[in-house]
Amino acid sequence: MTRKYFGTDGIRGKTGEHPITPEFFVKLGYAAGIVLTKSLNNDKKPSVVIGKDTRISGYMLESALESGFSSAGVDVFLTGPIPTPAIAFLTKSLGAQIGVVISASHNSFEDNGIKFFSDLGLKLSDSVELEIEALLDKEINSIPTNKLGKASRINDAIDRYVSFCKNTVDPSFNLKDLKIVLDCAHGATYQVAPIVFSELGANVLTTNNKPDGLNINHDAGSVHPEFLQESVLSNSADLGIAFDGDGDRVIMVDSNGNLINGDQLLFLIVQDYFNNKKLKGGVVGTLMTNLAFEEECQKMNIPFIRTDVGDRYVSKMLYEKNWMLGGENSGHILITDKHSTGDGIISALQVLNAIINIKKPIEEALKSILMYPQILINLPITGKVDLKSSVMDKAIIDAKLMMENKGRILIRESGTQPLIRVMTEGPNKDKAIKAAEFLIKKIKS
Repeated sequence: MTRKYFGTDGIRGKTGEHPITPEFFVKLGYAAGIVLTKSLNNDKKPSVVIGKDTRISGYMLESALESGFSSAGVDVFLTGPIPTPAIAFLTKSLGAQIGVVISASHNSFEDNGIKFFSDLGLKLSDSVELEIEALLDKEINSIPTNKLGKASRINDAIDRYVSFCKNTVDPSFNLKDLKIVLDCAHGATYQVAPIVFSELGANVLTTNNKPDGLNINHDAGSVHPEFLQESVLSNSADLGIAFDGDGDRVIMVDSNGNLINGDQLLFLIVQDYFNNKKLKGGVVGTLMTNLAFEEECQKMNIPFIRTDVGDRYVSKMLYEKNWMLGGENSGHILITDKHSTGDGIISALQVLNAIINIKKPIEEALKSILMYPQILINLPITGKVDLKSSVMDKAIIDAKLMMENKGRILIRESGTQPLIRVMTEGPNKDKAIKAAEFLIKKIKS
């Protein structure tokens, strides 16, 4: 069976259009409540922790979810706007059975969606998502009135999460010599991130931290880093840190205004773990991970595995292998000895810990690895495109010849947006660009 609603990262779409409607979210809350609490002893009242990012539609969808969970007999704990990884943490620490985040991550405010976590703070498996979907077309059979769920607010959710983030670094960890610009994307990190980095001693300048429900990710955050690059240069900062709308991914900018992507950040963490003999097993990347990253792991005799694109697949492989580190070049980084899921704030802290340990600014630290130029072009689509046709097979062969058969080519459909993503990479940037543009023309035709 294939999933009808769930994509690579929960359910996502345009607010007001099926399935991102109040009616659907009531049913979704009910179905998730039934499926995720079915193994509980009847004496224990199940509970769910619900968080959201700063989109205006979050209020509407939060109320609908609350109603659905309550009708399934699940108590609801509300946090208000808070990063996605905070919900994974709170679900575990409060002993809840379910964690829910209402968010469309890096998408604009018109979109919204939902992500689920299990009681272990992990993304749901495909089989569990299919179970939930199987109930969505059935009528809601509300349980007896005396067993309905109640709703309450967790007033200290931010304080709890701030303490958790700070406890992922050693007590001696101190950022007092660093001037850092934070870009919160007008999203879920706008309250938490400035507190964490300030309390750890950094001189913090915070930008894009005034959400109004409509400006999340708008020319801001990890998807639009231009503003952060300018801010770092104009404020003579040591570095900049940008999060996406729900705070589970991070990118950085060095003191010269150069962008540092997820592959580079993950490499610094891997190198630090390796040098300090903390690394267990190997590293998990995705089909998008830079080829130079893989080659560098080979030089250090560190096993490296690629998965499909999506942090859920990276997470699954890490836990199957019992490894510690993995991630995507988009800035989703998983550090399983620190947290059960990808966390932008915690990942940033581990990068800073790495550069403090080697006593070099981040731009100097990155000289130990030179990533290959990677060209990524997103092509909007309105219908299905056959990417496995003989025409496309020949186009890929021709594109590889343009790159002299050096590097990699990847063409795939996005799991979260109506896009075809074309990626080429190799030692010669001009040839990679030429190959990518050639493939785009072929797909359009």
